[in-house]
Amino acid sequence: MTNDPTPIDVLCVGHTSYDLIFSVAHHPSEDEKISAQGFVSCGGGPAANAAVTIAKLGFKAAFAGYLGQDIYGEKHYQELRQYGINTNLIIRGDSPTPLSTILVKPNGKRALVNYKGETRPLPSGAVDFSSVTPKVVLFDGHEPHLSNSLLVRTQSEGIPTVLDAGSLHEGTLALMERMDYLVCSEKFALQFAGDEHAALTRLAEVSPTVVITLGERGLIWQHGQERGVLPAFSVNAIDTTGAGDAFHGAFAAAVASNMNWLDVLRYASAAGALCCTTIGARSGLPSKEEHQALFDTQKKESSGH
Repeated sequence: MTNDPTPIDVLCVGHTSYDLIFSVAHHPSEDEKISAQGFVSCGGGPAANAAVTIAKLGFKAAFAGYLGQDIYGEKHYQELRQYGINTNLIIRGDSPTPLSTILVKPNGKRALVNYKGETRPLPSGAVDFSSVTPKVVLFDGHEPHLSNSLLVRTQSEGIPTVLDAGSLHEGTLALMERMDYLVCSEKFALQFAGDEHAALTRLAEVSPTVVITLGERGLIWQHGQERGVLPAFSVNAIDTTGAGDAFHGAFAAAVASNMNWLDVLRYASAAGALCCTTIGARSGLPSKEEHQALFDTQKKESSGH
């Protein structure tokens, strides 16, 4: 007798790391030694942070990717379990858990050093996805082989797909033309086309829906034949680490909830904005209550104009 697949709102596929985050007065220059005013350590990685966002917003999330058997992998694994995320699709191994050191300035700008060692993307058959039935699948491009094998299923079953295109690399290039929702950073847009508006036009030729997030300038989008802009929500930003991950997680959850298009954008923007108000990506991911409050406020303000 086989067990029925577990229903999941969003399955997140991609990168995990463990983050060591230092608050600094300025980014150090060559041969400069500085002291940090604060320190936070927590799990990280685009798809993993998105999964935590989804869980904190009250949805069912699963994560598929790699974690080492080392201390950082174990800390991150237990952290995901504490958030109630389905961890059955995580592969553990002897290669190191990717480690990131992040330096955050008072204005929220950051510098990041990532170490992966010999850790490589998982092979296409490493994960058996038959144990879950997701409403939406979110990819970050860092597990291209897993993603390609899963896309066969999403396309045959009509499961909506979202790509977190944070930067232009082999993984995002391989997936971008096969996504229902292509959600890009400003960095990706500039790398792709040199200009965000040119990027929007070109990307809309390969994906039915494109969003380009522009940080404090908000976002631009094309959904079918419609285009628009959405200003950033006003918050006191002290650390932008994880804001994009929060945006993508909330975006995928909103799609899974069948929200109307503008509410999808507002729902995602509220999560991204709130993440900027706390040091650290994981610790900045908003609670369901504070997120709902900002989302409701913005929705009311927009309908009042």
